[in-house]
Order: sequence, then structure tokens, then C-alpha cells
Amino acid sequence: MKLLLWPPVDEGRLAAVQQVAGNATVVNAVSADEALVAITDAEGFFGKLTPALLAAARQLRWVQSPTASLEHYLFPALVSHPCVLTNMRGLFSDVIADHVMGYVLTFARNLHLYRDQQRQGNWSPIGDETALPDFSQGPGTVTPVDRAHRHLSDCTLGVVGVGAIGEEIFRRAVAFGMAVRGVDPRPRVLPGLGTVEPLERLEDLLGACDFVVIAAPHTPRTERLFDRNQLSRLRRDAYLINIGRGAIVDLSALTEVLQRGALAGAALDVCEMEPLPADHPLWRMPQVLITPHVAAASPRIAERHLAVLAENVRRFVHGEPLRNVVNKTEWF
Repeated sequence: MKLLLWPPVDEGRLAAVQQVAGNATVVNAVSADEALVAITDAEGFFGKLTPALLAAARQLRWVQSPTASLEHYLFPALVSHPCVLTNMRGLFSDVIADHVMGYVLTFARNLHLYRDQQRQGNWSPIGDETALPDFSQGPGTVTPVDRAHRHLSDCTLGVVGVGAIGEEIFRRAVAFGMAVRGVDPRPRVLPGLGTVEPLERLEDLLGACDFVVIAAPHTPRTERLFDRNQLSRLRRDAYLINIGRGAIVDLSALTEVLQRGALAGAALDVCEMEPLPADHPLWRMPQVLITPHVAAASPRIAERHLAVLAENVRRFVHGEPLRNVVNKTEWF
């Protein structure tokens, strides 16, 4: 059996792969020409597969993508090829879910607005420049300040695309006492967390949630899923959070909705254009949070990445079922 790695990996990763590969030959190609020769009789491949490499392959049975997302990895010949494709999904679930809850807490407690006020030396509760919560009339009294801050256990969080990341978002939201809803191509019950409904219930979810989180991958089905029509179904007091893929949200439509006050705010870790142009109006909107595609950033990712690669190499050489098998026609 022969495994090809291209582009080449570092010595540490190569040693880990060789250790689990057993008697299989591992080629860590140092040039495109070497990779093109080696792939002719390779049965497994890790790295960036190109149409030229695939065309030269004669025995290829397994391809491991180095990424979780596949919109820039797949091409027609690979989709139709009989090889099994696996990806790196599942590495970032807890990290990205933490990022999402950071957004949620920031919006619920107006931390982004207080940060802006801090720079101005402005000590004023959001919602009223002078009022503080007034309990003189009893605990049920509601002031403008009270209304400006969300009580999380009174809120519903919806997740569009409940894969591994979506499940972790569910878990954290439930821990904060929030009600959760989700839609996904795979409707199911998540014990102790909630029910994931079919995609046909998306419009119901959008109209019912205080926070809507996009955690779906970029696929032909999700591209620009959030257009003007879908964005108009969000509640005026709701927040949209996108940590999925920028192509899922029509950025001009979102900008328009925010400019006319038809949405409370948005948090974007991914955008239709990356980097977001410096003159884009979203940068200057106080109700918008923008982070530069860093929701998955963590010092733990490299070790997890290697662990998935090594485990799938081990499984492949022993004829065991592989982790993270992809439906190539669906891109996930």
C-alpha cells in the first residue's frame, strides 16, 4: 500500500504518519513533479489534490482533505471519482461555540456599546443616559435600562446547520438557560438539548428566535440562503450571527436591513468578501461585531488536526471505516 502526502508535511507530522502506517509506503513529495509520479500507484492521499494529480491516479481509493470546508477543495472530477473523501470537521466545534457565546453575551449585555462609551469616558447605562434600574415600585418595575439588556434564560437561540459545531452551540446555550431551536438536513433529537427540525422549518425558526446562528457549511444549497427574503423574516429585535461561511449571507442585503433598523444587530466572523473592504459601511455600525475569520483559532487545533490524520491513516491501512466521510455531491 502507498500513501502520498503533497504538499510535504513537516518532520514531526511525517513521523506520526509513518508510525501508524505500518508497512505501507509513505511518500512525502517535495515537488509537484514528484507528486505527479508518485500518485500513479498511490492508494491514499493527503493534501491539496488537483485535477492533474487526480487524472494521473490509477489506484486512488482515499483522499483526506486538510480542511473542514470543501467549497475550494472539490472539483467535478473529484466528485464523480469513486475514491472516498474525508475532511477535518469536528476539530473546531467547542472553540467556535465559545466564540458564538461571546457574541451572544456581548449583545445581551451591550458590552460592545459600553466599550465604545468607555473610550469616551461616558458612564451611562445603555437605553437611558441617566436612569438606573428602579425597584422602588416593586420587583416587577421595568425601566428603559431593563429593556435594553437581555435576560438570556428568557431568550431563544436558533441554529441553522446543526452539525458538530451546532451541537456544541446548543450545549452552551442550554447551560445559560436559553431555549434552543435548530434546522438541518438531518432532523433528529439531541438528548438533553433539544430537537433539530428539517430545513423546511427555517422560516418558523427565524421568526421565533432572539439570536440566529448560521453554522452551516457553504454548499450549493446554502449559497446566499440568507437573501433579502429570508433576512426580512428575522425579528426586528433579533441578532444574526454568522460563523458558517460568508457566501451564505447576501452582504448587501444584510447591510440594507441593518441600515434601516429592521434588525437589532449582527456578528460576522465570515463575510461574502474577505477581507471586508475598509470602506464598507458595516465597519462603522455600532450594532455590528466583526472578527477576521478567527472563530476557530485555538492553540489546540494543530494537535487535533494531526490526530485525525494519523487515526485515518491507521484505519485505512487496517481496512477500518474512516472518520469524517464526506458526501461529495453535498459538499459535507
